[in-house]
Amino acid sequence: MKNSPLDLEFVADLSLPVGDVPRAWYIDAPTFEPVRLGDWVGSVAEGGAVNFFNVGFNPHAHGTHTETAGHILPERHSVHQHFKDYFTKALVLTVAPSNGVITLEDFKVRWDILSEGTVKSVIMRTEIEPNYVATRAYSNTDWPYLDAGIGTFLREQGVDHVLIDQPSVDKEEDGGALACHRSFWGPQPELSLHRTISELLHIPKHVQDGHYLLNLQVAPLDNDAAPSRPLLYR
Repeated sequence: MKNSPLDLEFVADLSLPVGDVPRAWYIDAPTFEPVRLGDWVGSVAEGGAVNFFNVGFNPHAHGTHTETAGHILPERHSVHQHFKDYFTKALVLTVAPSNGVITLEDFKVRWDILSEGTVKSVIMRTEIEPNYVATRAYSNTDWPYLDAGIGTFLREQGVDHVLIDQPSVDKEEDGGALACHRSFWGPQPELSLHRTISELLHIPKHVQDGHYLLNLQVAPLDNDAAPSRPLLYR
């Protein structure tokens, strides 16, 4: 498939939808309920003229999402207001976890092999067999996570956007440390509001490690996190 204005080859949509699964963080499935105003109902199936549903979901728990440093700051910061890097050079890296952790040492082996020039986005694949991801409930699974040193390393390399195929770059239960989030956003996260972390991606098997153009589409939601759709092109 060609994108005619730029003559780019579309490679993959890395997003997972807001739906019953995947989900994480001990949250129930999102709700989709028709609006009811007196005798009027926003459901064609129930006799209404149109479908007009309220949707209840958590951006961090349901589907692919992108978050800003507002996730760990006391002030409310909107990813919609701060994220502006819609197109970036991206590097896809596959690194298998060792005892549940992606170590800095293992990450740097792949980085040294594949990195060339400057990239603004790094997409981390930890699931070697990712086909079941779209139907998975992640709560209480103790998913693989990133060594905090990876966050520091990427920030120092000038990477502004980290994307991963897990519900978080950090351990499911870490006592609130969020070590990799904090190392990536740095000691003054209020100065890193342009940097983002995207989680719960699905990276298909046909996507090979290497360099791409990333179009990261983030829903215009005034919240520290919002649903997103990472699209890869060559």
